[in-house]
Amino acid sequence: MRRCKRFWLSFLIFTALAGPSIPLHASVITDYHPVSLYGRGQGGRQLIAIRAFTSDGFPRFLAVDPFTLTTEVVDAPRFFPLNDETGKSADTPFQLALHRHAASPFPMQNDGAVHADWPASGVYLTVDLCPSRAPFEKGLFETVERLSHDKGGAMPVAVAISGLWLEKHPEEFGWLVNEENLGRLAITWVNHSWDHPYHQGEPLEHNFLLAAGSDFDQEILRVEQALLARGVTPSVFFRFPGLISDERLVKRLRELSLIPLGSDAWLAKGEAPKEGSFILVHGNGNEPKGVRLFQELAKKGGLRLLDLRQAFRGGEGVPPVAAGQVVGGPLRLPRRAEHHVN
Repeated sequence: MRRCKRFWLSFLIFTALAGPSIPLHASVITDYHPVSLYGRGQGGRQLIAIRAFTSDGFPRFLAVDPFTLTTEVVDAPRFFPLNDETGKSADTPFQLALHRHAASPFPMQNDGAVHADWPASGVYLTVDLCPSRAPFEKGLFETVERLSHDKGGAMPVAVAISGLWLEKHPEEFGWLVNEENLGRLAITWVNHSWDHPYHQGEPLEHNFLLAAGSDFDQEILRVEQALLARGVTPSVFFRFPGLISDERLVKRLRELSLIPLGSDAWLAKGEAPKEGSFILVHGNGNEPKGVRLFQELAKKGGLRLLDLRQAFRGGEGVPPVAAGQVVGGPLRLPRRAEHHVN
């Protein structure tokens, strides 16, 4: 009996230390649907519930703090709805960003937020994980982690994840979650649709999520459910596959309380980042050029990565950037840096 106990104790210690960390039990998510409820959480913090669901039989909400744009899962009994207009301000950073970036003129390509709304001394790295059979770009994330040698703490990165990539790459997903749990990465999980449909040769107006038969709501909600079932909290950001959308989709995205996320520095397309840029690279193995360019940028030293949510909440006393205006010149990197990323 003692040997049996020692065996299981050793097994549990081994599995705790071994990586990657993949949840042994995925929660069962049911009755998942959009809501828009203003309320307060523990300590009186203002929250907006954007999804309601049942997790393993318990009613819960996915809620966003409208001042920090941070999302969290709240047990229904710990969410206190507001029955009057108190606290329902429409000028919080989240609501301002939602109204600003899910509005006209609705360009078909690269709609939404492409650059920080506030002056920034750094850049925002976004990594797309579209469906792919190619090897995972683990080295890209290791490059990000090595930047912490200069800065300290977990390095921020926004990961735009598609459902099919998640489904086909459980070990790689587990590795990312484990790096986050170990405090090496601070990941903002961006929704990139479930199927990420693409039809080669079809015109853009009939391609990606504009293709006939696409169920836009399910493309979004299935990803959120899959993340929540695995213990990961989705953010309030959505990146359109191919950066292709139209007025109907963007308006529906706004109704779903999600901010569309574009880019003004898709590295593989030759777009140079500036202070406040949303850098776009692919970590799914389909676009090694972008990964190589980012790693070269990191080797120069002085690269400062910022939390994506910070791009929309600014700082006290700092005026926001006017709509359509880009503030900041080319990324300022020293010619010689004391530390280089290899």
